[in-house]
Amino acid sequence: MTTAPDVERLANLRAAKDLMDRSYSEDLDLDAIAGEAGYSRFHFVRSFRDTYGRTPRAYLSERRIERARELLRTVNLTVTEICYLVGFSSLGSFSARFKENVGVSPSEYRERQIARGGPPPIPGCFVLMWSTPTPQLRRSRRRMDGRIVGGTISRRGEP
Repeated sequence: MTTAPDVERLANLRAAKDLMDRSYSEDLDLDAIAGEAGYSRFHFVRSFRDTYGRTPRAYLSERRIERARELLRTVNLTVTEICYLVGFSSLGSFSARFKENVGVSPSEYRERQIARGGPPPIPGCFVLMWSTPTPQLRRSRRRMDGRIVGGTISRRGEP
């Protein structure tokens, strides 16, 4: 039976895990993640490992590799671009971690997925455009007729 402290502990750990799921591509600091759960970094690592069966670092790495696999299957970005897009800071560590988790290098994984067939890859420029909003569009506002004012795009294609 779960007690009130256990429920609270699980809710706090879930909040930290949700932060990692939402922000996996960012440079996450273990102290900040532990703070989200209301723990010191050492207590957080122990509690997370006891609850989820792996350390926060291993979980975050798995999450990043999962996203990289999806991108390697569906977009035509380079392996290096995908490496940085999912939050790794080094191509070497990304490739090593990918091979450790998946069993093949990122390039070989992509080649195997292409050989299997499937939908054509999404152009990388669309993926990058979708994932990083432009400053002009952030400052724009939508008028009643659907046109965007203050940005560079409108529904009718007018500036």
